[in-house]
Order: sequence, then C-alpha cells, then structure tokens
Amino acid sequence: MPSPGSTRSHNLRAVLRHRGFRRLLGVRMLSHVGDGWFQAGLAGSVLFNPEKATNPLAIAVGFALLLLPYSLVGPYVGGFLDRWSRRSILFVANLLRALLVIPAALLIFNADEGLGFLTLSFLIIGFNRFFVAGVSAAIPHVVEDRRLVTANSLATTMGSVCFALGLCTAFAALTAFDLASYHGYGVIASVAVVGYTASALLARWSFGKDDLGPDHPPSASLRNVLASSGREMVDGVRHLAAQRGAAYALLAQSGQRVLFGVLTLSALLMFRSPVAEDGDVSGAVPGLAAVFIGGGVGNLAASVLTPPLARRVAGWRWLTLLLALEGLAIAVFGPSFSPYLLAIAVFFVNLAGQGAKIIVDTDLQHECADDYRGRVFSLSDTMFNVSFVVGLFLGALVLPTDGRSVEVLFSVSLGFVVVAIWYAFTGGRWAMRVGDDIRQPEPEPETVAARV
Repeated sequence: MPSPGSTRSHNLRAVLRHRGFRRLLGVRMLSHVGDGWFQAGLAGSVLFNPEKATNPLAIAVGFALLLLPYSLVGPYVGGFLDRWSRRSILFVANLLRALLVIPAALLIFNADEGLGFLTLSFLIIGFNRFFVAGVSAAIPHVVEDRRLVTANSLATTMGSVCFALGLCTAFAALTAFDLASYHGYGVIASVAVVGYTASALLARWSFGKDDLGPDHPPSASLRNVLASSGREMVDGVRHLAAQRGAAYALLAQSGQRVLFGVLTLSALLMFRSPVAEDGDVSGAVPGLAAVFIGGGVGNLAASVLTPPLARRVAGWRWLTLLLALEGLAIAVFGPSFSPYLLAIAVFFVNLAGQGAKIIVDTDLQHECADDYRGRVFSLSDTMFNVSFVVGLFLGALVLPTDGRSVEVLFSVSLGFVVVAIWYAFTGGRWAMRVGDDIRQPEPEPETVAARV
C-alpha cells in the first residue's frame, strides 16, 4: 500500500494536471494578492495610523460595517450564482473591484474616510465575498468529485498564502519607504488594481461561458429572479439543513470563527498599543511579521496534512482534533503575550481554521447539489463573516485597550475545546451513521476527464 505522502503527492499531481483547475487557481491567487494590498492600505489608514485614535468597540464596529451588510444579503445574492454564468460573475466582480479601488484609494490618500469611503470599501469587500463563493461553487466543474479535498486544500491555502504575500509586501513597502501616513496607505491600496484586473482577465480568457456552471440554470427574467430570491434562499437553507454532515461541520466552523474573532481583536489591540502610545509604526512590524509567518506556516501545514489525514482518519475526526489542538495552543502559548510565542499559537490557530475551511468546503461541494451550491456557499460565507463579527463584539466587551487579558485567553481556549466536544458527539455520530466519504481513498487512475 502506498504511503500517505506518496498518495498525497499523486493526488496533488492529478489535480494540477487539470488545466481548468490550474487556471481557476490562478484567478483566485491573483485576486487574493490584490486583496492583501487593498486591505493593507485599509488597515493602515484605520488601525495603524498614528494620526487616528481607535478603541476596541470602534474596531468591532468598523469590521461590522464592512462585513455585515453583504453578509445579510449574501444568501439572497447567492441565488444569482445558481442562475448566471459563474465565469461571467468572476470576471465582472473583479473588474468592478478594480474600478472601485481607484476612488477608494484617492479618498484614503486625502484622509477622507466619510460615508463615500465606507460605501466603496463595503462594495469592494462585498464583491470579494461574491467572488470567493463563485470560485468555491465552480471547483467541482474542473476537478472530479473524489479529488475535491485535495483541490480545496490547495485552492484555500494558496489563496491565503497569496493574501499574506500581498499584506507582507505591502507592509514591507510601508516600512522601507516610510509610507506610514494617509498618502502612503492610499498608494498601497491603489496597487490592488493590478491584481483584480489580472484576475478578471484570466477568468474571461480561460473559460467558456458555461464551463464553470451552473449546470441547469432556471430561465427567468431579472425581475422574476429578484422576486423569487427570498424563496430560493429559504430553499437553499433547507437543502443545507438536509445535508446533516455538512451542516454540523459548518456550525463547528462558525463556533471556531466566533472565538477567532476574540483572538483577532486581542492581537490587533496588542500590536496597535505601541503605535497609539508613541506613533512608531515600525516598532510593531517585527511582532506582526512573526505572527504573519506563523499564520502562513499554519496555512501551509493545513494544506499538507488535511487531505491525507481527512481520508485516513475521517474528516470529522481531523476537524475535532484541530479544534482541540487550537484550544490547547492558546492556553500554552498565549498568556505570555510574547509576539514570538504568539506566533506559535497563531500557527495552530491557522492550522485549525484552514483545516476546518477545507473540510467544510469539501463537505458542501460533495453533499450539496450543483443547483444549490451558489446559495449554499453564500450562506456559508455569511455564517463565516457574521460569527467573526460576533466574536469581535464579544472581545470589545471583555478586552482591555491593550488587548492583554489572561482570563479571556483561557476562556477562548476552553471554548475551542467545548466546540470540539460538541462536534465530536454530533457530527461524529452522524458521520459514523452514514459513512464519511472523505475517508475513502481517492482512485489512482484518472476516472473523470476535466471539463475544461
């Protein structure tokens, strides 16, 4: 029997052999590099700007204003992913983002963060959520079903790595050229135009109109689509609820995201504190760099470990173990608040978060019919964002202004363990009852030709 390492290597080569998957992966990677640059400029102007005072509640409100409006309408919008050409959606979404970044960057450059800036930022981030849901719904059209776990692992991880690459290069430019001002943050944000435009053009040139689905789009006018969107959203929720294995995994991921929101606010406050005290942005860079590196390595580790282990021990067991390890790592490495020990904790946090995302996406793709995938992934994205914002507000209620609280860290650590135990009893019991398809080995030969 081949070793897990050789099996994974074979699966990875088999996935990358599909030209359609390689191109779809490139579309996602280019877009996430642009996200890194835009959000670096956005975060710099709002969170790490010495000219601006920010408290925990203000940070939570800022995230809520950017994430919640789209999240509340996302399940309705998801119906369009099941009606319109997903290739066209990927192209138009990123082309619109490229156009919107230009005025947004100018507003940052001129220190104008009023309603216009908030609206543009919301639209840019909102179109990104639409884009990511479209990519996830499209993956089963370029990879056969039994290689979805490997494809999701690679796509999710490379997306995160490219986002981190955009962030890191942006912050490196800020430090190297002393751009820590509204003008500098505006310049950094404007570079995102390159990534978004390249991603849009690659999607347009790489795929035919119907290559990425949906397979059986219902024919209806735009007016009828809008009128029926509420009913279709309810149908999507019911379809997801009927897929119990995927639904339990999604709920576990949502619990993880709530606790992750608390940790994120704690880290932001911790690294912002010296900036607020002496206005020195460069002093926070080494600690931030260590945390980013730890998170990036965690993402890569999730990509390497999740496919073989999910098949070997079953996806629900691997997800349960990840949640428990995450809680243990926070309790061991968090209370010192040393940036370098925090980097180790972040490694486990990202390992668990990325592994959970791979498992959840694979479950949704595997269990949900293609005619519902757009709505299901939009609903998943909504839960992903809303639970994160809930965690930010919980953190704003209990965290001090410098983000350092041992009591909160231990509570979060316990929370991860509780989520792991709950999921082991619910998702695990269901998986053992019906069988866990992710556990089955993927076939050695190619059984399904790529569609594109």
